[in-house]
Amino acid sequence: MLERVKKLLLVKPSSLGDIVHSLAFLNAVKENFPDVKIHWIVSKEFEELLTEHPLIDKVITVDKNRWKNLKNIALTAREFQSLRRLLKNENYDIAVDLQGLLRSGVITWLSGASIRVGFKEAREFSSCFYNKKISVSLDIHAVLRYLEVAKALGCKINSVKFPVPQAKEPDWLSEFDDFVVIIPSTRWQSKNWCLPYFVELIKMLPYDFLIVGSKSDESDALKIEGYSQGKAKSIAGKTTLKELIAIFKKSLFVITPDTGTMHLAVACGKKVVAIFGPTSPERTGPFGEGHLIIKSPVQCSPCFRKTCSEFKCMKEITPQMVYNRIINWREYEISKRKHR
Repeated sequence: MLERVKKLLLVKPSSLGDIVHSLAFLNAVKENFPDVKIHWIVSKEFEELLTEHPLIDKVITVDKNRWKNLKNIALTAREFQSLRRLLKNENYDIAVDLQGLLRSGVITWLSGASIRVGFKEAREFSSCFYNKKISVSLDIHAVLRYLEVAKALGCKINSVKFPVPQAKEPDWLSEFDDFVVIIPSTRWQSKNWCLPYFVELIKMLPYDFLIVGSKSDESDALKIEGYSQGKAKSIAGKTTLKELIAIFKKSLFVITPDTGTMHLAVACGKKVVAIFGPTSPERTGPFGEGHLIIKSPVQCSPCFRKTCSEFKCMKEITPQMVYNRIINWREYEISKRKHR
């Protein structure tokens, strides 16, 4: 299908992890059809990750968070009209919606593209806006779901790559060597590991740590730093996305719950220790081999609930359990490198 396409619109506004996963789709299209121009619609908060990306010809930003507020409905309507005019003038041959929500379906339709592609199983009736619907199992990893769309468009998948933009190291990073990154918080309350558990694990492991996160994670990160006896430094809320790329690339490995930032670390070529409770590593775990996935043993996991009154699944994963798994994992990785 893409052999006849000159310009493609990719609709994937959020979230961070999903955008990182979609880089595999971007790479597949450009590897198979390098002359296709690709424009990407993304939420303002993630614009930095795609701006000046060598495989993307144009980045179009939207303020999806403001659209959620019903008080802004008049402004939102005007923004949709403006977006419609902008997209129509681009004369897209094809629009691909990898988000699969109502607003992304509407944007795909507003593009005016003659071919509008999306998942048959998309939510919020967004599939009503597509004229080519692709059925893909919801039980496979998100990366593989996006690559099934690439296959349907005529791409051959020779390898899976997540091309992240070049990132210059911030000057202060030169002060840190041989450190492990900790991502303490997620947007789901139920996916968070207990802060005292992080503190205990930091004290047990023979590494120094940098704690990363957004501005909203700053309080939790500072609490961990305060109780870590000088072994951890919080930089939460003080880095850009591109600085995070540089930090991940220099780190030894990353310890994290199931969060979008975890996937950015993986895209940077970093191995992660991923702690899973209410979600499924088969669907949203770190993609690729060599990662350490520690999954809750409780029967109700995964429940996919954003809130919980007990947090039993995450509490059952103790610092001692994680410590033992990390030590064995690191010893195995070091042994494997020596015998190559």
